[in-house]
Amino acid sequence: MSEEIRGWLMAEAEPNFKDFSASLIPNCGKMLGVRLPKLRARAKEIAKGEWKAFVAETHCEFMEEYLLQGMVIGCLKLPVDEHLRLVKAYIPKISNWCLCDSFCCGLKFTQKNREAVWEFLQPYLASKDEFELRFGVVMLLDFFVTQEWIDKVLDTLFSLDSSDYYAQMGIAWAISVCMVKFFDKTVSYLEQKRLSPVVLKKSIQKGCESLRLSAAQKSLLRGFVNKP
Repeated sequence: MSEEIRGWLMAEAEPNFKDFSASLIPNCGKMLGVRLPKLRARAKEIAKGEWKAFVAETHCEFMEEYLLQGMVIGCLKLPVDEHLRLVKAYIPKISNWCLCDSFCCGLKFTQKNREAVWEFLQPYLASKDEFELRFGVVMLLDFFVTQEWIDKVLDTLFSLDSSDYYAQMGIAWAISVCMVKFFDKTVSYLEQKRLSPVVLKKSIQKGCESLRLSAAQKSLLRGFVNKP
């Protein structure tokens, strides 16, 4: 790990923020307490320079180093096949929801390469590993809940089955995003009763927490929880 980068991280660390963040992120390992906006700004700088050795580092001491690696990957301007090779190499480093979700939202090259990324995601969407599956699902909710892709997304989400908490919560989150953007289509899938009780309940909860659904829509969703 670059001593210059580690020194910068330690200088930006906030002990109180570290304690707060660690309480929200199980399995976060060692943290320093550097805020995400600062990490994103630093990632843009690293991506403009000598980034390869930093991204290739496999044994980081602090969670922020892993976060920063993922953010740098998202900032790079590369052919899609090269980008996906870096993504594939990073995924085994994902050990908690924060690393997963922060990484996914930065992979904006997906927007211009959805066909290639969709194919890339299929093994992860079929994975029995908790965070590989969450990675695939969060990528769907970040980049594929569109008019062109919604049918494939719903077919995929409603076919998934996992007993792992963070995979289940990712699926529920994705379904709630579909509710907001394509309410009628998503309700038609809910009527098929394919979700586990845990994922169904959490999907409905998240949908009902949205400010973008009407009272009537939320009332309809609540009815699914008690349907036999």
